[in-house]
Amino acid sequence: MKLRFLRIIVGIVLCSCTNKGGSLFSGASGLPSYSGIDFDKIFSQKDNTFEHKDSILSVLNTYYQKIWEGRHLSGGLLIAKGDNIIFEKYKGYAKDNKREPIGRDTPMHIASTSKTMTAMAVMKLVEAGIINLNQALTDYFPNFPYKKVRIIDLLTQRSGLPKYEHFVEEIKPAPKQLNKKFLTNQDILDLMEAYKPPMVRPANTGFMYCNTNFALLALIIEKATKAPYPEAMQEILFKPLGMSHTFVFQEKDIPTAAQSFYASGKRCPLDRLDLIYGDKNIYTTPRDLLRFSQAMYSPKFLNEELRKKIFIPYSNEKKGIRNYGIGFRMKIYDGGRKLVYHNGWWHGTNSVFVHMLESKTTIIAIGNKFSKSIYTAEELSGLFGDYPEEREALLLALKEKND
Repeated sequence: MKLRFLRIIVGIVLCSCTNKGGSLFSGASGLPSYSGIDFDKIFSQKDNTFEHKDSILSVLNTYYQKIWEGRHLSGGLLIAKGDNIIFEKYKGYAKDNKREPIGRDTPMHIASTSKTMTAMAVMKLVEAGIINLNQALTDYFPNFPYKKVRIIDLLTQRSGLPKYEHFVEEIKPAPKQLNKKFLTNQDILDLMEAYKPPMVRPANTGFMYCNTNFALLALIIEKATKAPYPEAMQEILFKPLGMSHTFVFQEKDIPTAAQSFYASGKRCPLDRLDLIYGDKNIYTTPRDLLRFSQAMYSPKFLNEELRKKIFIPYSNEKKGIRNYGIGFRMKIYDGGRKLVYHNGWWHGTNSVFVHMLESKTTIIAIGNKFSKSIYTAEELSGLFGDYPEEREALLLALKEKND
């Protein structure tokens, strides 16, 4: 089936071309961390190889030419099988003066894909016995008005809490916090405690994607570790996994961090929500994000019980293939086949992170110039697994004419 699909798609694109862990505690911080993972022992030779290599590489090259170059995308695209990078390209600029070309070491904002890392930092603290998944948020925030919300509800997007980007606009008259140039996570918590915006639905009764959940998880990480979230993430995740070009965006980074752009090429200005983290604001490179993905394939990433919890579909009230695990979106097809991923969007940033459980394939796309076309990278998963819906979507994308 896959071979037939590849033959069809290669024929079409050729015609179009012609026509144109381990140890929990480590380091001086004493925080639980993902240290001790031996990256040389995660993958077998089979994990690093794949069938129909020439056909797949042909499709990837044509995909890049048609989607990335043809639609003038800016950013980086990387695909890896195990620890074998089979495709990697970069284009565009990190700054509006066009003096900083984007390359393999250019950190870019990954927007909501940051949620995957916030979630795994929480899970490491759970493994260490510092956090309990069923704890109520009132254990950390005694004045929190939503008594039934638990940590697991935040991680699985089932809290029912209001979205901070909406309720801060609805508070009248505007409190003093809203006159600040930048709001903080603590400001969001303070506003929720003071004004008690109504819940959208009762806790743990259904899925609702909500940035508030992960902004609060960042505060819980700070309470649990007694360290600022940017520092805790460095100690728990980034340093142990060798993610040397990854950081949490803060005000001090404004002059140096890569910028994002509207589709027109005009730079997107910052707004008062731009320093809230946990739900967004991790800057990384495709290679660093690959390092995170590779670590997650290791049995030493988390104990087996917790690793299994990550990719369970938690919202089953409604039928459908889409669901959410712990910090990851997923599509569940016939026979229980799971496609695990997370996308991101903030200002001019778009990102895709696909972590394929069975084939041990990672697909990463980070763009800093707004375009929904970035999300077609998810459809490349159809080249590496039994996902006919993704293959059909990819085939359609490659047939479409560019403007």
